[in-house]
Amino acid sequence: MSHPILSIKNAIKSYGDVRALNQVNLDVAEGEFLTLLGPSGSGKTTLLSAIAGFIRLDTGSLTLRSEDITRHPPEHRNFGMVFQGYALFPTMTVRENVGFPLKIRKHSANDIKKRVNESLEMVQMGAFADRMPSQLSGGQQQRIALARAMSFNPQVLLLDEPLSALDKKLRADLQWELKALHQQLGVTFIYVTHDQDEALSMSDRIVILKDGGIQQEGDPNTLYNSPRNTFVADFLGKSNFIDLTVNGQTGNTLHCAAKDVSFDITSETPASAGSGIKVALRPERLRIGAPDQEFLPATVKQVSYLGERCQVIVTHPTLGEMLVSRPTWKTDITPVAGLAVSIGWEPDAPVILSPE
Repeated sequence: MSHPILSIKNAIKSYGDVRALNQVNLDVAEGEFLTLLGPSGSGKTTLLSAIAGFIRLDTGSLTLRSEDITRHPPEHRNFGMVFQGYALFPTMTVRENVGFPLKIRKHSANDIKKRVNESLEMVQMGAFADRMPSQLSGGQQQRIALARAMSFNPQVLLLDEPLSALDKKLRADLQWELKALHQQLGVTFIYVTHDQDEALSMSDRIVILKDGGIQQEGDPNTLYNSPRNTFVADFLGKSNFIDLTVNGQTGNTLHCAAKDVSFDITSETPASAGSGIKVALRPERLRIGAPDQEFLPATVKQVSYLGERCQVIVTHPTLGEMLVSRPTWKTDITPVAGLAVSIGWEPDAPVILSPE
């Protein structure tokens, strides 16, 4: 990464005995859509609040371009902020809400009018300028909150779970709009969510946090297909986990076994015979077919129909329950509970995980 717009170095924040941020180091690229992803209590909102200036770090530093902003108050950082609950002023019109950041920055009346109109048109809300927030739907209020945050041309836009209060379809629609807006404006976005699908669909880069520390960071494709450890593989999507013993290696092929089940894994990392490894298998990488079609016999335990795909839980005497995800259009078999089937996968389907 060349010349990050924002750098966080050795960030530590504790609340009593709880370490909310634990030696976090992170660079944010100019114009990047960066998502902080993690479960409740992982530190993602604490990190965003520290970047915004709402909380002070115990130790560590924040640098905006070449300027140390660690001790700067929020109003001196020139960051836009979009909150989960919109935070619109209920007694102000839409126009007044969007113009408020400009007013406190002492812009002229003509400049405020011009920028408010531009900001509202940017989110397709120009026709609602004279309405009160109470007269708007949740999605409309979120668009106004976004217009307000962008009205003063912030260097960085911080978004704290801005879509979490919306229904599923509206969330999906606004995800497309946010991504398009980011591409249009080129402003750096730092986005907080606990929704894995949201993070995968919108981000240039995802940072996965747990217990105040960064578990892994990278582009969505890398994180999903090459998770570093069990937490990442299980939190970002779904995975099946298998503990294996390495029996030997031929070139890039590991010969592995789980008790009486043997199969090969493609790996560029050498492993000694007798060593133990854990692998993750994404459900969509598993095949399911009629008995004897694949190399492992199994029995269907449960089926969940999801429209374009179905999730199938199968059981195997040694491996236990395995989750298989398969398309529902033009398939060889129709899985139902109790059906005898077989499952299999390619040698490069499993991902070897690092110990945590």
